[in-house]
Amino acid sequence: MPRETTQQRSDRIHAEYAVLCRMFPEAICTLDFQTPFQLLVATVLSAQTTDVRVNSVTPELFSNYGTPETLAVANPEHIEDIIHPLGFYHTKSAHIIKLANQIVSDFNGIVPQTMEELTKLAGVGRKTANVVLGDAFDVPGFPVDTHVIRVTGRLRWRTDWRDKHPDPVKVEKEITQYFEPSEWSDLSHRLILFGRTVCTARNPDCESCLLNDTCPSAGHPL
Repeated sequence: MPRETTQQRSDRIHAEYAVLCRMFPEAICTLDFQTPFQLLVATVLSAQTTDVRVNSVTPELFSNYGTPETLAVANPEHIEDIIHPLGFYHTKSAHIIKLANQIVSDFNGIVPQTMEELTKLAGVGRKTANVVLGDAFDVPGFPVDTHVIRVTGRLRWRTDWRDKHPDPVKVEKEITQYFEPSEWSDLSHRLILFGRTVCTARNPDCESCLLNDTCPSAGHPL
C-alpha cells in the first residue's frame, strides 16, 4: 500500500482531534491557581510529579506565599516542608524562591508574558512557559510533555515517531503546523488528558479507545 501523504496525515490528524474534542469537551489546565504567578509556581512544582499532588500542597503554599514579594523572602526550609511530598523539594524550593526574586527585581513584580522572558526565570523551560502563556495570558502556546510526546508518536502525528526521546521543540513545531495558534493550548490539554486516561504509558486501553479504528499503533495501516 502507498504511504500516507502529507495531506492525508493532516486530514487524519484533524479527524482524530475532532474525536478528542468530543471525548474531552472541556480542555482545561488541571493545576489549581488564581493568578499567573501561582500558575507559574505550580507548573514548576509539577515536574516529575502529578498535578493532583501539586494541588494538594499549593493551598498551604499560596496562603502563605501567593505573591512574588512574599515568596522572594520566604524561609527555604519552610518552603521545603510544604512541598516535601512532591519530591526534589530542595531544587524546587530554590527555583521558586529565585524566580520570585527575579520577578520582583527584573519585572516589577509582574509575571512576564513572552517566551524569551519567561525562560530566563529559574526552573522555567519552554514547556512551563507555554503553560503560563496559554492558560494565564491566552497567548498561543503548546506545552509538550511526556504525554504529548507519547500520544503524538503512537498516533503517528509526527514523522519522528520512532524516536523514543524526540526534541520537544521539534515536536512542538511539527504538531502546531497543523493547527491555528488559537487551538494550541486546548490541543495540548486534550492530548495530555487522553494520555493520562486512555493512551497511558503502560497498558493503554486500546480496546475501548475511540481512535482505535484509525490509530496506526492499534494496527490500522497508513
